[in-house]
Amino acid sequence: MGQEMKPIDLDEYPVHQAPLSMARVASTDRNFYDRCYFNAHDRTGDVFLVTGLGVYPNLGVVDAFATVRTGDTQVAVRFSDAHDGASTKTEVGGYRVEVIKPLQTLRLVCEHEDLSFDMTWEGAFDSVLEEHHTLMSGPRAILDATRFAQVGSWSGTMSVRGTDIAVDPAVWTGSRDRSWGIRPVGEPDPAGRMGDEPPGGHWWTYVPLRFDEFALMIIVQESPDGYRTLSHATRTFPDGRVEQLGWPRTEITYRPGTRHPESARIHLTTPTGEPLVVDVDTIGFVALNVGAGYGGDSDWTHGEWRGRNWSSSSVYDLTDPAIVAKLPYGTIDHIARATCNGAQGWGMFEHAVMGRHDPSGFVGWLDMAK
Repeated sequence: MGQEMKPIDLDEYPVHQAPLSMARVASTDRNFYDRCYFNAHDRTGDVFLVTGLGVYPNLGVVDAFATVRTGDTQVAVRFSDAHDGASTKTEVGGYRVEVIKPLQTLRLVCEHEDLSFDMTWEGAFDSVLEEHHTLMSGPRAILDATRFAQVGSWSGTMSVRGTDIAVDPAVWTGSRDRSWGIRPVGEPDPAGRMGDEPPGGHWWTYVPLRFDEFALMIIVQESPDGYRTLSHATRTFPDGRVEQLGWPRTEITYRPGTRHPESARIHLTTPTGEPLVVDVDTIGFVALNVGAGYGGDSDWTHGEWRGRNWSSSSVYDLTDPAIVAKLPYGTIDHIARATCNGAQGWGMFEHAVMGRHDPSGFVGWLDMAK
């Protein structure tokens, strides 16, 4: 009897969402994914870790990555293996995620000679379920996903190429998310018509921020003409209340001659109509298309079959002209130092501005200056 004809342990529990065994996902789309993402920093801009693990049931692949920037060097390690069936275990190679308390406490372990860590995540506020995320490429939805996100603190240890780093929860902070659905993964689909008629551009801003008394979650996605295709702005309080903050308006200051966001002002509105203004400065970044497997990474792609028990490691010089030239064509996670009505907070400013974006003044894929 084949694996597809056998129930699995999860079938014992009342968690089914479709008339299928939990060994299968309801969608037959090859690009179905189920992924966790984390970032961590010590508020100095000197060190920034981005890491995550993904399962791709219809590709039969599970993989993970961890990349950390120190100075102008970015170290990346990756693990990949066959995914042979749904399980509550979240691990691949020398990488694993342990859920100690759902939606609150998790442990991440990475074991590799170039980059290792044993770190525990503690949520500072309740996680937030974001607006459903859809991204179209012509007539087809290439991204159709659900995600929840959370801000929190880290404790534990890290070692980067032999240098030990203490992860003190008094200063180490970050954000995490869990998402699942459809997005481009693995080997690319045939381009078809979209090969001749590619999208004109993509503009994305994602800003999870942690303050002492509240957390902010802000998302803005726009088409090349500035049409808003995703908008989310919420404030979460310690007692679990979630306050909607209207339609976020962004003002981004780019480094002259580049698409690098140096600062941003985000205008929000409370339910009573009062303005809430967030100012953000970026003080360090990790390029997700340099070793982390996200779109445009030439070394590795999430969900790509590399064989069983595969792992790799790379070291990148972020001042290398070849690396610098890649940065405008991918998503970049920036450490964010923020203020909101006098309160100081920390978090991330994730940004992508690829191709044309009329409100920002970018007119095509090749122009860097406004």
